[in-house]
Amino acid sequence: MSNNLDKVIVVKIGGATLNSGDTIIEDIVYLQKQGRRLVVVHGGAKEINNWLSRLGISTRFVEGERVTDKATLEVVTAVLAGLVNKEIVAAINNLGGYAVGLSGVDGALIQGRIKDREMGYTGTVAKLEVNLLRVLLESGYIPVISPVSLYSFDRPRQAPQILNINGDPVAGEIAAAIGAEKLVFLSDVVGICNGQGRPLKRLSPAEAEALITSGAVSGGMIPKVRACLKALATTSTTHIIDGREPHALLKEVETDGSGTTIEAVR
Repeated sequence: MSNNLDKVIVVKIGGATLNSGDTIIEDIVYLQKQGRRLVVVHGGAKEINNWLSRLGISTRFVEGERVTDKATLEVVTAVLAGLVNKEIVAAINNLGGYAVGLSGVDGALIQGRIKDREMGYTGTVAKLEVNLLRVLLESGYIPVISPVSLYSFDRPRQAPQILNINGDPVAGEIAAAIGAEKLVFLSDVVGICNGQGRPLKRLSPAEAEALITSGAVSGGMIPKVRACLKALATTSTTHIIDGREPHALLKEVETDGSGTTIEAVR
């Protein structure tokens, strides 16, 4: 990606922080009006769970990632690429921002393969085509990305053409691909904690890896930390913060913020 896009901030909005009276959308619009370039990746696990429950479809998770059969894939696609994505885009535009919603399928943005046969149609990122992001950013828009993605690699003939990919690794891959200035995860936790439950302000990649190995980092926090480590190949800093705090994103961008920062020693 061209050097004039090296100041992009990639923001991952966790599903648990959506529609909870937060100020995330306000912060996104304010930062755009201040000339910041942002890429937003969102989840929607809470909304997906609600719809699966309504439809009587059971669901389970392995290390924070959803096992996705065909019925679940249909719900995930409808909720993430449809309802949740358009609600975020509408909220940004109604507050005076400029956003365009898309999924990983659009423009072959996110191309994936099956992560593990036992995980069903849950995928992993195999390739990114970021030209569409460049066009939108240079045109003054915030790309708002649903991680529903294209099943491009090793796909059996009768298999679905879409994969469910966790938004956390998608955000990390995008941040790494564009050399983002920051990657910020807005979650429903205070940050990364040690084995005694004490929040940790700063970590090196080695320290973050050790917390996964020890089990202090577990469940849905694992893909977030691994995404941060992936992004640090080209991204200056990565942050996991509590998106439920008022103006948490703005504080993180303009000051030191709260939560946990993982940064490489260069």
